[in-house]
Amino acid sequence: MTTTAAPNLLNCGAYSGVAVETADRTGRHTISEMVASTGLSAHTLRWYERIGLLDPVDRSHSGQRRYSDADVRRLEFLGRLRLTGMSVADMLRYVELVREGEHTLADRRDLLVAHREEVRLKLADLHATLVVLDYKIDLYGDTLESIEALEVREGRSTECVSPPSPSAAAAS
Repeated sequence: MTTTAAPNLLNCGAYSGVAVETADRTGRHTISEMVASTGLSAHTLRWYERIGLLDPVDRSHSGQRRYSDADVRRLEFLGRLRLTGMSVADMLRYVELVREGEHTLADRRDLLVAHREEVRLKLADLHATLVVLDYKIDLYGDTLESIEALEVREGRSTECVSPPSPSAAAAS
């Protein structure tokens, strides 16, 4: 089995290959730019900062938030975790472990391994549900084809026919 060297992924925004501690901490992104790039609302971004998922965000001279590239990386990773259904509490636990330093690597790994198992179970459930949906779609398709074939054999139209107009009914 061949293994390849992974990038240094010591911090929580590193799924994209750039560890947060190596990402630029200079505040350069406005909240509206972050809304556009992350899909999160401004309210959610401020809430993430307030509860501690993001480090305190730098401010411009006029007091406007300025997010760093490190914030972008962290939000990308947190977005992936949310997409998989990780609770905010578990995401916060992960971020707290990151802040505690490298001695928490095993705990972070354990948290992610446990979550990965939950994701795998959800995927299996979704796959089983997809099989049921495919079966039902095929069943309905076969039933519709059978009805259409029966109507053709019996000489009935498969198209919707409008009832005769009142003037045509009176003329007959």
